[in-house]
Amino acid sequence: MTIDEKIQRYTQQLPFALQKEVLDFIEYLVAKAERQEETDWTSLSLALAMRGMEDETTPLYTTADLKVMF
Repeated sequence: MTIDEKIQRYTQQLPFALQKEVLDFIEYLVAKAERQEETDWTSLSLALAMRGMEDETTPLYTTADLKVMF
């Protein structure tokens, strides 16, 4: 028996109100997985964009370098 079949079997044994609760929980888990995937891609994108920057030297600027002061 597959996981899908087990979930379906157990869910069918529950009263309607609890079936609705199971559906709410499944929707929550799907949304959580989507957020995690988005976070993973964002982290990867940022890591790739910043790759190699740790080897770069940062120029030191002073107020003399400012063209406009507010």
